[in-house]
Amino acid sequence: MLKLLKNADVYAPEHIGKRDILITADKIGYIKDSIDIGSTIEIDIIDVNGKILVPGFIDSHVHIVGGGGEGGYKSRTPEIMLTDITSGGVTTVVGCLGTDETTRTLTNLIAKARGLEEEGISSYILTGSYHIPVQTITGSIQDDIMLIDKIIGVGEIALSDHRSSQPTIEEIKKIAAASRIGGMLSGKAGIVNIHIGDGPGKLSILEEIAARTEIPITQFIPTHLGRNRELFKSSIKYAKKGGLVDLTTSTGKSFSENGNIKCSKALKQLLHAGVPIERVSFTSDGQGSLPLFDEKGEFKGLDVGRVASLFNEVRDAIIEEKIPLETAIAVITSNPAKNLKLHNKGSIRAGKDADFVILGKDFDIVTVIAKGKTMIKDKEVIVKGTFEA
Repeated sequence: MLKLLKNADVYAPEHIGKRDILITADKIGYIKDSIDIGSTIEIDIIDVNGKILVPGFIDSHVHIVGGGGEGGYKSRTPEIMLTDITSGGVTTVVGCLGTDETTRTLTNLIAKARGLEEEGISSYILTGSYHIPVQTITGSIQDDIMLIDKIIGVGEIALSDHRSSQPTIEEIKKIAAASRIGGMLSGKAGIVNIHIGDGPGKLSILEEIAARTEIPITQFIPTHLGRNRELFKSSIKYAKKGGLVDLTTSTGKSFSENGNIKCSKALKQLLHAGVPIERVSFTSDGQGSLPLFDEKGEFKGLDVGRVASLFNEVRDAIIEEKIPLETAIAVITSNPAKNLKLHNKGSIRAGKDADFVILGKDFDIVTVIAKGKTMIKDKEVIVKGTFEA
């Protein structure tokens, strides 16, 4: 029930220097310059000397029950496994449906999320899918968010995409309003996750809603915004108006050939353009299909999203783009925690959930701890036994 992390160079995500951290059950008990246990007790000691400690990563867009199918039944992707998540440093995941709401259902999604929770990580889901009218469990977006603990918002609703249901602005307004009220009454975020395709509409519907209604622009989290140069330019303007922008880390070779912007480079460009880091997040689109279509909308091929890509892009932002660690790591820790109102996540503070990733000198993941439980272990740093002060 007790773990002691010794000599950690802590990024919380801001850099606070070398600290000892005592984990009590699934929470952070104490953070001090030095912690000595005053009596002989059974405890796990993790010597983090020479390594970096950061908050556990949050991936808020993962197809945990699989996705795809745009190329027929053979192109359906399988559901995700726990190690696919934890090996990428992710300790909190948000599951969603995509194009297929017929063979992938919300009840499947909840069951998978509860299974992942039982295996040791934190999990949530979004109600609905690409299409409108939104399919829910209770028959109401507001009721789903208020009455089902795992549901924290709606999504992913598709806009500017040939696979969407071509929703009107009025339909999106009503979805956002229902989600917002459900969130307010339950203390949840009630966010609306929006899949943005490569159509000419880009972010226009969201901008119009923000301009003409009382719904705040931050009620939406549009994603896949680096899929082409023109959409990315629009996302910079959108963010400077106060909007949240999310970049997808999973990409295949075909996406790069069609103008997709690498997330690490996109982050640097957003910061250079004056976008506050707090408005930017990364998600993996893990286990989702990454289909390639021709100019007529015909399916040509498929890649599969990987959760491991999430930190790979943050690592590239640090090493290749020279973005400070405390800035880059925020896009997968404190920023999504704030956007999703996950108050116990995203930062290293006493009383918060004991979710950590230990990084080596080359920013490689060596140990992952979720709610106090070691999920991925570096055998060299674990000492099991008695700690004597």
